[in-house]
Amino acid sequence: MAAFARSAPCWVDVQLPDLEAGKRFYGELFGWTFRAGEGPYADAFSGGKLVAALAAKQDGRMPTAWGIYFATDDIVASVTRIREAGGQVITEPVRAGRAGVLAQAADPGGAVFGLWQAGDREGFQKQNEPGSFCWTEVYTRQKDRVDPFYERVFGFQGTDLDDAGPGDAGPDDAVFNDAAPEGSGPDDSGPEDSDTRPDDSRSGDSAPDDSRSAGFRMWSPAGTEPGPDTAVGGRSVITDALPAEMPSYFLSYFAVEDCNRTAGNAVRLGGRISAAPFDIPYGRMAVLQDDQGAVFAVLQPPVSENGAE
Repeated sequence: MAAFARSAPCWVDVQLPDLEAGKRFYGELFGWTFRAGEGPYADAFSGGKLVAALAAKQDGRMPTAWGIYFATDDIVASVTRIREAGGQVITEPVRAGRAGVLAQAADPGGAVFGLWQAGDREGFQKQNEPGSFCWTEVYTRQKDRVDPFYERVFGFQGTDLDDAGPGDAGPDDAVFNDAAPEGSGPDDSGPEDSDTRPDDSRSGDSAPDDSRSAGFRMWSPAGTEPGPDTAVGGRSVITDALPAEMPSYFLSYFAVEDCNRTAGNAVRLGGRISAAPFDIPYGRMAVLQDDQGAVFAVLQPPVSENGAE
């Protein structure tokens, strides 16, 4: 398995109240198979390659949520930069057996993310293919504090939407704020009949006019030419149109072959649709919740006229 560049997203896992129910949901939705890990933890595989993990929550107060991890070759130095840049360290570096060392932190706006210093496990064995991770972005109300934080901690170089040119925005170009995941709190899980139609007519074209002006920034690793071709993640803004109690959060995307079908299957399996399928410059996407309330997005890559991606 190839090593990850410093600060690249390298792993995702989800904390769930019911691990076995999670395995049934994601096993059918993405075709994942599972292998038990240490403790209440199950590794997920797509086509025999490691793509994610599911974990049983050890504390009911923990959010039911997907978490993103960024690669580091010096986790102690990364934790120091987080504090110096105004972030909060939630979990100090802790060794996960021979697999590696992890830590958890929050940015100045409160969005939580993880750090991973690889040992025997580098991270994903498969990404940017159906059934695997393909993108992540942070939603925040405090972009003026959050942007310099990530650029200092991870060395990211930002490309703002207005600088990217027509059609060159990252996957969040059409994830407008009215389509942000609904009911992200732990008490609002399960299907909701009023928002479970995979062919809902909502799309990026019907979003409020001010959503694009809120701004989107793509992040490229240090040492690369900033822009869509090198971006590994992004930042979007939560506007005042959403409830003040909605916290900052990371939204992670998984690639799928058919966005509409995946959204419909999520509902059939007991999940719900937070943002119905719609087209963006990078394909067709939807924001979904699993049957326990964890929010994630799916992205169907565009297909050219000759059928090739």
